Amino acid sequence: MGCPQCYPTGVPSSLHEALVELFRNRPALAAELVAGLRDVPLPDFAEARVEEANLTDLKPAEYRADLVIGLRSREAPVYGFVVEVQLNRDASKQWAWPAYGTNLRARLRCPAMVLVIAPDPATAKWAAQPIETGQPGCPFVPLVIGPKSVPEVRDRERASRAPELAVLSVLAHGHEEDAVEIAIAAVHASAGLDEDRARLYYDLILMALNEGARKALEKLMTSGNYEYQSDFARKYFSEGRDEGKAEGKAEGKAEGKAEGKAEALFKILARRGIAVTDEQSARILACRDLPTLDRWLDLAFCVASAQEMIGSSS
Repeated sequence: MGCPQCYPTGVPSSLHEALVELFRNRPALAAELVAGLRDVPLPDFAEARVEEANLTDLKPAEYRADLVIGLRSREAPVYGFVVEVQLNRDASKQWAWPAYGTNLRARLRCPAMVLVIAPDPATAKWAAQPIETGQPGCPFVPLVIGPKSVPEVRDRERASRAPELAVLSVLAHGHEEDAVEIAIAAVHASAGLDEDRARLYYDLILMALNEGARKALEKLMTSGNYEYQSDFARKYFSEGRDEGKAEGKAEGKAEGKAEGKAEALFKILARRGIAVTDEQSARILACRDLPTLDRWLDLAFCVASAQEMIGSSS
């Protein structure tokens, strides 16, 4: 999910709290992530809900997890998750995590798992190491969700069914080549939510993207080539674009040339009646290689589709 150093320390309030909020808003997200992994069977359940996060047993020592989620049938708990967001290594967690799992299992009287969400690949690798408990043959191994374990959510319908999973997908893959396509799906899914939740998710989406993908997404949202799903989405991205203009000066001659060529491409394709999808628009806007843009301009006059033009560079 990218390295923690890549994220501003104050956005939204902290990356740690923002990730916890994704699971708090959608408790079923824990089960959705685990269900995508092999060899981790989950029972059928009627609902997923947030439980009390204090996992202290009868002893004085206190253990408080980031979030506790219970899967329940109509009659009783059937599975428990201790969700821990881990941004960096913390040796103390190797003592706490086994206690978390054991205490939740005892409280709910059903199987329980410690699920660690680790945005940093190195931290994910560390967290996945077996923890020796002293019980012969029974080391404790938390289940770790690192960037590679999070699915790439590109389909808008799927994203709309699970907005939190779509946002988590951007956090996991926001520095990859096709990050804008994943971000568009997450923006689309977040547009219909209440404003506070939508603002949090938009902040997370922009925060997770690399600079080129972020600029491409902002330009797409304000270019008139994207059909907004809500007035708030339009206002949010317009404000962000205005702030970006106020904070910086001109991005340089090469940047300006690239933008001009991109605009020319859109005009040529529009006049020829060739449709351009959001994903294709995002790729055009993200391109800063002038020779590639020049080649696309030449092809724009004769291709039968935008994909035929863009595919020429692959």
